[in-house]
Amino acid sequence: MYSLKELPYEYDALEPYIDTHTLGLHRNKHQKKYLDNLNKLLIKNNYSFSHPLEKLVRYVKDFSKDREDILFNLGGVINHNIYFSSMNPKGEKPTGVLLQKIKDKYGSYEKFKMAFKEKALSLKGSGYTYFVYKNNELELINLQNQDNPYNYDYIPIICIDMWEHAYYINYENYKEIYIDNFLEIVDFQKANKIFNVV
Repeated sequence: MYSLKELPYEYDALEPYIDTHTLGLHRNKHQKKYLDNLNKLLIKNNYSFSHPLEKLVRYVKDFSKDREDILFNLGGVINHNIYFSSMNPKGEKPTGVLLQKIKDKYGSYEKFKMAFKEKALSLKGSGYTYFVYKNNELELINLQNQDNPYNYDYIPIICIDMWEHAYYINYENYKEIYIDNFLEIVDFQKANKIFNVV
């Protein structure tokens, strides 16, 4: 069966931007529920657990039943993995090739942050805002509910969770502050590595 991916930091490491309580609930309640549901559905369908989660997206169509439920819960696990790994207590800025690509696309890193915030605020309902790469192009996209970027062959670079449970305890309905603070702890060091191998 699949298991929760280890966090790359301690539960209190993202404070004051994201508090220990929120992070603990988010990972051990919300994400774990998606994981438990996914494992149950896959066992029910006699799945051999032979593919990494990101690859499993391509094989969901092969299941004879429960396809929508499998894809939804799979997205819930994948999106949270990417979101949690998009953050770093130290915060990092893009460098090298990625930084140049950002400047070419958005004009500057500051303008990119503005574009990212605008995109996230435009998301209707629950979902995620992703900074992705495909066909030699960078793009900001919104995905609703538990749709995930692998459904469209995007390579995810960073992701912010825009479901209310990700921010409401700390920020109530002030989503713009949550987004600003997320951008303070984005792990662009990891993003640089992702980008350099694509």
